[in-house]
Amino acid sequence: MSTGRFLAPALRSAIAATLAASGYIHAQLYIDEYRFIRVVGPLFLLQASVSFAVAALLLIGMPLLLKAAAAGVALGALGGFTASRTVGVFGFTERGLQPAPQALLSLLAEAGTLLLLAVWQTTVPDGAVRSGLP
Repeated sequence: MSTGRFLAPALRSAIAATLAASGYIHAQLYIDEYRFIRVVGPLFLLQASVSFAVAALLLIGMPLLLKAAAAGVALGALGGFTASRTVGVFGFTERGLQPAPQALLSLLAEAGTLLLLAVWQTTVPDGAVRSGLP
């Protein structure tokens, strides 16, 4: 049996896991601290919700639209993180990797999502997803 047959489902599950991890971290931060911050709080809740939704849909299949959504969610979270530490987001700023350890874990989850999507693009042939073949 070819290992290629197991690559697509394994990568799809890993991408879903990293997205769900990012969503969990953002949901936890929303509940614990960020829900009281005007505009930024609801953005954390939105990011968590979209992360969970895309992660669940990825477990079913991996069409181009979902790959783009997964990349968009990860890039959006990374962009928000960067903006909050440089120019600010709606008047909200933070410094360094605070809150710890969530900031670092979130960065790792989002970078992991993008890395796994890149691996998918370079290793999984398009026909393997539709037909289940390696």
